[in-house]
Amino acid sequence: MSKTHWMIYGANGYTARLVAEQACRQGLRPLLGGRDPAAVQALGSQLGLECRIFAADAPGATQALADVAVLANCAGPFSATAAPLLEACLASACHYVDITGEIAVFEHAHGLHQRARDAGIALCPGVGFDVIPTDCVAACLAQAMPDANQLALGFDTGSGLSPGTAKTTVEGLKLGGKVRQDGEVRDVPLGYKQRDIDFGRGLKHAVSIPWGDVATAFYTTGIGNIEVYLPAPPLLALGMRLLDPLRPLLARDGVQRWLKRQAQQRIQGPDQLTRSRLRTWVWGEVRNAAGERRTARLETANGYDVTLHGVLMAVTHLLDYAGPGGYFTPSRLFGKRCVERLPGSGQIVIRG
Repeated sequence: MSKTHWMIYGANGYTARLVAEQACRQGLRPLLGGRDPAAVQALGSQLGLECRIFAADAPGATQALADVAVLANCAGPFSATAAPLLEACLASACHYVDITGEIAVFEHAHGLHQRARDAGIALCPGVGFDVIPTDCVAACLAQAMPDANQLALGFDTGSGLSPGTAKTTVEGLKLGGKVRQDGEVRDVPLGYKQRDIDFGRGLKHAVSIPWGDVATAFYTTGIGNIEVYLPAPPLLALGMRLLDPLRPLLARDGVQRWLKRQAQQRIQGPDQLTRSRLRTWVWGEVRNAAGERRTARLETANGYDVTLHGVLMAVTHLLDYAGPGGYFTPSRLFGKRCVERLPGSGQIVIRG
C-alpha cells in the first residue's frame, strides 16, 4: 500500500486526544477526523495537525480516506460509527482499527473477512484495553493447552471511565449478558454467573460480563465456551440480576438519551496522575474435557494507557504491513505476546 497518511477519527474524544498527543510525542503526524468542526479543529490547532471534518456515515467518508493508509476509529459508541467506517475503509483500501469492546462490532467485522481479504486490507477492531491484554492471555493459554474446551477471562482494574466508555456502558445495559456456548454467542441475564477469582492481588468475588472476548477469543483460540469476569461484591452482583428484568425500560430511546447525556456532562475521564496510579490485573483460565486446568496472569498499565499505546502499536505495524487482508484479532495480527511490548505491561505468566 503506497499511501502513508493515517487518521484518528473521533479526535474530539477523551481517548482520541490521548492517542493524538502521544503520537506527536513520538514524532508521528496523524490526520484528525471527526464530525464536530470546533472541537476537532481546536485539537488540530493545538497540536499542529491537519483536520478533516466528516460524519462517519456521510457519503464523503470514502473520499476523506482516499489517501489514508490506516484509520484508527476512536469514536464511540462504536455501534454507531464502526459499520459505516468499515464500509468506507473497504471502498478506499484503508486498513481499519478501533478501540471497541462491543461484541456486535467484532461479529460484524468478522463477517467482512472475505471482502477485506479481497481488498487487501486488515480489519482489527479492539486494539485498546479492549481487547489486547485478554486476547493475548487467551492466545497463550490456548497454546499451553491445545485441547482446551473452556476459557474464562477477567480483569481487575480501577481505570475509571471516559464519556465515550460510559455511553457505551449505557448502551450495554439494554443488551444484557453474553457468553459463548458451543461456539455461539448466547444471550444470558445480567450477572449470569458468579465465582471467586484471584486476578493477581488476592481472591475477589466476580461476576460474568458481556466483554468483547466473548467474540474475539473464539476467533483467536477456537475454544467454543467462553466467559469473561469482573470483580463485583456479592450485593452488586445480586443487583445486576435484579436489574435484568428492567432492560426493556433501559432500552427506550428517551431513557438511553438521558443516561448518555448524564454521562457526557458528568464524566471527564481520569487525568494522567490518576492513570499512573491505577494499574490493571488480567487473569485467564482454560480447562479440557479431562478436567485439567491452566491459569495465566498479567499486570498492565492503566486501561487508557494500554489503549493509547495499543493504537499506536497497531498503526505503526499496519503502515508497514505487507501481509494478507482480512479480519484479525490483535494477537493474530501483532503476536500472541504483543501486550508485553506496551509501556507498563509485564509478562504473561502461565501456571498449572
